[in-house]
Amino acid sequence: MRSLDDRNISLQEKRVFWRIGVRIVPFLFLCYVIAMMDRLNVGFAKLQFIADLHLNEAVYGMAAGFLYLGYILFEVPSNMMLHRRGVRPTLLRIMLLWGVFTMALAFASNRYEFYALRFLVGAAEAGFFPGVLLYFTYWFPDRMRARVTSLFVMALPVSGIVGGPMAAWIMTDFDRVFGLRGWQSLFVLEGVPALILGVVAYFYLSNRPADAGWLSAEEKQRVESALGTPGGCASHAGPSKLREALRNKTLYSLAICYFAFYCVENALLLWIPTLLKSVGVGSLMNIGWLSGGISVMATLGMLAVSFSSDYFAERRRHVLGCGVVAAISFLLLPLGAHSVQITVVLLLVSSAAVFGFLSLFWTIPSAYFKDQAAAGGIALISSVGAFGGTVSPAFIGWVRELSGSYYYALGTLGGFFLLSLILLYFAIPRTRGDVAARRQLATENA
Repeated sequence: MRSLDDRNISLQEKRVFWRIGVRIVPFLFLCYVIAMMDRLNVGFAKLQFIADLHLNEAVYGMAAGFLYLGYILFEVPSNMMLHRRGVRPTLLRIMLLWGVFTMALAFASNRYEFYALRFLVGAAEAGFFPGVLLYFTYWFPDRMRARVTSLFVMALPVSGIVGGPMAAWIMTDFDRVFGLRGWQSLFVLEGVPALILGVVAYFYLSNRPADAGWLSAEEKQRVESALGTPGGCASHAGPSKLREALRNKTLYSLAICYFAFYCVENALLLWIPTLLKSVGVGSLMNIGWLSGGISVMATLGMLAVSFSSDYFAERRRHVLGCGVVAAISFLLLPLGAHSVQITVVLLLVSSAAVFGFLSLFWTIPSAYFKDQAAAGGIALISSVGAFGGTVSPAFIGWVRELSGSYYYALGTLGGFFLLSLILLYFAIPRTRGDVAARRQLATENA
């Protein structure tokens, strides 16, 4: 039995972390929604600019993939810079540059300019997602980080709920406004919020708990005690810890699985509008509302998976189950080749499974590696995944041009993801993954 003093300390600690969560998570969630909208609006813009710029599916696939090439090259350096200089200047740089380059996409006049600008958007945005994951380690202990990460990652499906209808509305109602085509207006208008949020981030966020003027000295001490490191600074971001992570084979298994996952996720997010159009959904507004509806249901599915995982204190089977459902849904997509209803159902199921997988996947590195989850280690897994974002759209566009169908490529990606899950199954023993999750939940609920 815990003493009354211990219970009071625990209650006070929860209040401190609740206050921290309310302060930083909603803002970073909003930033991620804008990031995803700016990253994925090309899937809607493509419905117009392919004809305007005289491009084809293969060129679109290459352009979509060039964004992730920027991720690969700059994610690790960006994360290491965040660790050295803090989140405020890092987010200011990231968001200002990605906003400017997103707006510049509106004025691309040929494939080469489009390639270059997509690469620059990726290079600018690189480090945002792994940087936020690292930032959370400065503020939240391991036992709380899974739920915080799940709330943050929920921005991905939410961006689909908002982004689909908004993209369709902008492309329809702002077509020919100020002499711009709808797809050009889309890039210009959706680049502006990133500029604003980048400036706000610089003044609103604190680099570390020790720098937070909105925390009292006692609250800072509680955070420091919970993290187990002086000054509220996570201890696992140095070069020596990165070398420890690089020597661990499990890191590479996680990276390979995340690469396969990213191929599937990227294909799903970039080709939903195209697949809906190919099965007979005619107007942009209908495509926008359908894609938004898919994201709504997928968000509910993701929340159900996350709550189930927390309730049963189990991560491994939930992660693997979501991955298997997503992979099988991709393999079954040809069944909906001539049916809007079947296609929508399969896209809905695969979206819920993909987002559920993402919300839980990052609990594995933090629970398994502990102190080895360094700035560079997190960014390395994310960078390898981003390579999947480069390969996937180029592969789908190439196969589409050769075969006249998207389904051969989508089925191949689904099968590859299924194989990678077998590797994950053996790479993460139950005694390390599930038991760690149970212990975290038991500690949190004590």
